[in-house]
Amino acid sequence: MAHEHLHFKEDIAAEHTHGKQLRVSIALLGTLAGGMLLLNSYIGKSRFFFGPGSFQAEILALAGAILLGAPIVWHAVKSLLKKETHMDELVALAIVAAVATQQYRAAAIVAFFMLLSELVESRTALGARASIESLIKLTPQKANRLNRDGSESEVMVSQIRPGEVVRVRPGDNIPVDGDVVKGLSSVNEATITGEALPADKVPGMQVFAGTTNLTGALDITVTKAGKDTTLGKVQSLILQAEKTKIPIMRIIDRYVKWYTPTILMIAGIVLFFTRNVNQAITILVIGCPCALILATPTAMVAAISAAARLGILVKNVADLEIAGKVTAMVFDKTGTITTGRLYVTKLTPAEDVEPSKLLSFAATAEKMSKHPAARALLEVAKQANLALPDVDNFTETPGKGVTAVVSGSRVIVGRETFLKENKINMSKVSAPSLHEEQGFSTLYVGLDGRCVGWVGLQDKTRPEAQAAVKELVGLGVKRFTMLTGDRDEVANRVAAELGCTDYKAHCLPQDKLAIVEKIKKEGHAVVVVGDGINDAPALAAGDLGIAMGAAGSDVAINSASIALLSNDLKRLPALVLLSRRTRSVINWNLAFGVSFIVAGMSLSFLILPTVAAFLHFASSLVVVFNSARLVRHGEELQQHSPALV
Repeated sequence: MAHEHLHFKEDIAAEHTHGKQLRVSIALLGTLAGGMLLLNSYIGKSRFFFGPGSFQAEILALAGAILLGAPIVWHAVKSLLKKETHMDELVALAIVAAVATQQYRAAAIVAFFMLLSELVESRTALGARASIESLIKLTPQKANRLNRDGSESEVMVSQIRPGEVVRVRPGDNIPVDGDVVKGLSSVNEATITGEALPADKVPGMQVFAGTTNLTGALDITVTKAGKDTTLGKVQSLILQAEKTKIPIMRIIDRYVKWYTPTILMIAGIVLFFTRNVNQAITILVIGCPCALILATPTAMVAAISAAARLGILVKNVADLEIAGKVTAMVFDKTGTITTGRLYVTKLTPAEDVEPSKLLSFAATAEKMSKHPAARALLEVAKQANLALPDVDNFTETPGKGVTAVVSGSRVIVGRETFLKENKINMSKVSAPSLHEEQGFSTLYVGLDGRCVGWVGLQDKTRPEAQAAVKELVGLGVKRFTMLTGDRDEVANRVAAELGCTDYKAHCLPQDKLAIVEKIKKEGHAVVVVGDGINDAPALAAGDLGIAMGAAGSDVAINSASIALLSNDLKRLPALVLLSRRTRSVINWNLAFGVSFIVAGMSLSFLILPTVAAFLHFASSLVVVFNSARLVRHGEELQQHSPALV
């Protein structure tokens, strides 16, 4: 009954939140007013006022019964006119029967507790949804747009178009998705990714609508605005997920039309044999399965709210249920297990060359390149406080390397084959097999015709990866498979660091698909974790596809069943645990709801309608608050989240 009531049966959407809260507040006032009339009727029949059986006291009781019972009866009538059967009909009939037999106070008490249980459920549900619906409020309605003459003008966000530039000052929420073109700042992205620590932003980096600019002013080139932003899409998909159902909910919907006639038949049989109207009314009140109806939806709303706070985008609640059954996980390597960035991990100069000289020449030659390897060299040179001179005659050969003139010397940085093509003497460096077997990507440095050493680069495993896998093992996940298009040496190193049970190197997209299908045929419930860009076929093939680091990526958000908006792998065990806790809460709620109805029916001859109404209210409270425990799931992750990579 509770989630079907006239005042509360609307689709939850962000623009309707205020109106729904207003209707709940009005319903609360009406319920309290009816409760006061009921209370006054009890006071009025005392010997200090009008006395027992007095007309005034009975009028107050009747007025309370009408005020409290009218919404329930009216909703039941409307449902019958639409040829729909819900659970309101049982309580509506109990109220009408009590009024017809002049048991006004019993009718008022039954209606009061029914409405009160609905109000508690609705207020709790609104509270759980508030963390979701408040996302839209995080995006400012106005933005400071930069004009071509350098001046600023305040405009509505709806008027902003891609390609325009907006300025965001410290303390302001960012109004659009875009790329930083000027300024340095730290941005709190918890509303999108669930990460507690701010992310540092420099020109060229991406920012999202609804996040908070903390320290410096930023000029941002707009890429998306309004509903097209990551925040807009996330909010839309979460609200859509609330309308989806898990299998147990669909089963309840299928058989609900038989429930009401069955309870009516039982109440009719009891009335026929006992001639006890109170017992029949009690059966109708107990038979209204609010606790049973609330068992699953309240848990799911709380779980979706908790997931959204952690930066886990669940598009269908059935997928959340699947996450708890996982026995095998398939990981893409680059960008998922590893950071997707190269780091300098080894410098090996020739015997007569100093390491600082090797690094200086290599980084200087790569200054003009945008290759990830060049970025890694420049970062380590900066950390070493090396002064890099100017570069002349820079040339980059895609896929091979770069050449440049540095301080009058000709420097070549690149693959071994590239240096040999340029007639560089390689006799003073170790054989490539000795270090490439360790999983290094190597750059050789040639100086004036001879090789002066090599630089080893690696894509590092995410720092939380090992801990996440250990947690998953503890949760019963038996198989971990890593798939990559990289070399065997690199794949072996990363798989060993992560603790994978097996791996496959040199994988093409079709190979990943075949491996996922094979693992499924072995009887595993398979979750595929990738970046959602080049892993779409594999993500679709698994029982569940999870896209990592999906913030800002339409492909990632759309291709996977669940999207993790941050790169924190510890969200994976949190997701599995949330799924299992949700399933446990639902099972407990359902068991309690069924037990309450069976026990109440069995003891109906001992229970008055007013007591039945109170017990009904108490049972709804138990279920609602049991489900609400899920809202706080994963709070420890927000307190100890790593910064975004």
